[in-house]
Amino acid sequence: MDPDVDRFGSRRSTVYGQRGVVATSQPLASEAGIEVLRDGGNAFDAAVATAAALNVVEPTSTGLGGDVFALYRTADGEVGAMRACGGAPADATIENVRASLAADDDVDEDDPSAVEMPTTGAQTVTVPGTARGWEATAERFGEFGLDRLLRPAIRYATEGYPVSEVIADAWTQGEGLFESDHAREAYLFDGESPSVGQRVTLPRLGESMELIAEEGADAVYEGEIAEAIAAEVQAAGGFMTAEDLSDFEVEWPEPVSTTYNGAEVYELPPNNQGLVALEALNVAAEVGAGEYDYDSPERVHYFAEALKVAFHDGHRYITDPAYEEVPPLASAAWAKRRAAEVGETANRGVSFGVPDANAEDADTVLLTVADDEGNVVSYINSRFAGFGSGLVAGETGIALQNRGSSFSLDPEHPNRLEPGKRPFHTLIPGLVRFDEDDWAAFGVMGGYMQPQGHVQVISNLVDYEMPLQRALDEPRWRYRESGELALEPQADGAIAAKLARKGHDVLTLPPTMFGGAQIARSRDGVLSAATEPRKDGNAQGY
Repeated sequence: MDPDVDRFGSRRSTVYGQRGVVATSQPLASEAGIEVLRDGGNAFDAAVATAAALNVVEPTSTGLGGDVFALYRTADGEVGAMRACGGAPADATIENVRASLAADDDVDEDDPSAVEMPTTGAQTVTVPGTARGWEATAERFGEFGLDRLLRPAIRYATEGYPVSEVIADAWTQGEGLFESDHAREAYLFDGESPSVGQRVTLPRLGESMELIAEEGADAVYEGEIAEAIAAEVQAAGGFMTAEDLSDFEVEWPEPVSTTYNGAEVYELPPNNQGLVALEALNVAAEVGAGEYDYDSPERVHYFAEALKVAFHDGHRYITDPAYEEVPPLASAAWAKRRAAEVGETANRGVSFGVPDANAEDADTVLLTVADDEGNVVSYINSRFAGFGSGLVAGETGIALQNRGSSFSLDPEHPNRLEPGKRPFHTLIPGLVRFDEDDWAAFGVMGGYMQPQGHVQVISNLVDYEMPLQRALDEPRWRYRESGELALEPQADGAIAAKLARKGHDVLTLPPTMFGGAQIARSRDGVLSAATEPRKDGNAQGY
C-alpha cells in the first residue's frame, strides 16, 4: 500500500533531553544536529548542520539557492535576529524585466495586463543568502566552522540516503519543473523523481558543499559557483551577475515583539511578514479570541478575523524598509483601532493577499534547537516554492529560488520590483519568552500559513496551556487568498457549519496545506521539543 500523506494518526509525545534537543521535518537532518551537539557544538552549530542536511534530504523545500533567517536567545541572554536574504539584480528594473518577459511571450510590453511577474524562471531569481547565512551564524555564535558543520550533509549527498514519504510526494509534484538538462541531471533519476524509500545520491550538490566546506561561503559569492549561478540565470534571460552575488552581506536586525497574555513573542521585522503575526495577536487579545472554549466556533472566528485584518495591513504596507516606510503594525494603539473591524460575522470589507505575489503556499524548512547552555534557536531556510525557479546552476546541483516572484511590475505597488530591493518575504522564525527562564524557539512553515500558524501555536500554548506536542497536533485553519476559510479534515465536522453561519466561506484542504511546525523549549534548565505530525520529521534529544 502506498503511503497516504493525508493521514497522520500516530501518537507522538513531547521529547525531552538533558544536553540538547533538535526538532525538524526529516529524521536524518535531526540526527545531523544531534551529532554536532554530541561532538561539543552548541545550538547554533546544530542549527547550521541540520539546515545543511535538510538541503540534501529534503531538497524539495530548501537549499543553497535560497535564503535563511534566524531568531535566537543566547546563553548570556542576548535576543537577536539574523537575515540572509538577497535582493533583485542591479539590472532588474521593471522596464528591463517587462521587455524580457514580453519578448519571451511575444506580447506588448507596454500593456500592463499582458506582462506580469512569473512564478518561475530566470526573472524570479534573487540573490541567495543561505551560504553566507550559515557561515555568519557559525562564525558569530558557533564552536565549529563550515568544514565540520557540513560533514553530515556531504555524507548524505555522496553516500546516499532513503527518501521519506512526504518528501517523495513533494518531489513527484515538482518533477515537471525540471526542463533544463542541468536540473534533470541533478534531481531526477532515470528521468523520474524518487519513490518512497529509494536510496538516492546528489553528487553534484555534494561536490558544491565540499567546496564550501573547504573555501567558505566565498565559493558561492565570489568563486566558480558564483560564475555558474550568473551564467545559468543569464542564459535563461535573467539579469543576475557575479557582482550582484559578491555584493551580498548578512544583516543582524533588531527583532520586533509584542506581549500576548503575558508571553513576549518575537518576530523578524520587514521585509519579512512577522508583523502580520504580531498585529494578529494584538487584535485577537483586544477581541478576547483566546477566552472562548477551544472547541467553539467563536474561538476560530475571532482569531481568523484578527488575522484577516492583519493580513490586509501587512500586504498593504510590508516591504523592504530601505525603500518604503512601514507603519507600526505591532503597536497596541494600531491593534485597538483595527479591532473595531472585527465583529460577530465575517468581515467582507478587507482584502486578503497580494495580487500576483505567488506566496499563498510555499515550501520551506524550519528547525529549532535548544542546548544545555541556554541557547535557543529558530532557523528557517527556503527557496520559496519547492525547487524554486526551475533553474539549477550549471553542474553545481544548486537549485535557485523563485523569491522574486513576490515582486510586482506595477510601479505604484509597495512591493514593486527595483534593483537591489528585497521582496516581501514570507519566512518568519519565531521566539517566545514565557518567563524569565522559560524560552522557546518555534515556527510554522508554509507561505501565508506561517503567521496564521504562529498565532495558533502561541494561543494553544498560552491560552490553553497545551503540552508542546499537542499544541502542534491540534487541527488548524487558515484563510486563503480567495477569502475562503479552510479547515483540516481532522477538524470537528460541526464547526464548519457554525462558521458558515457566521458568514465564512468554508472549505476543507489536505493536511499538507496547513504548514509544518517545530518547537524547542528551555524551561528552568529542562529541554523539550516537538515536531510537526504533517511532515516526515521528528524531535530528538540527548
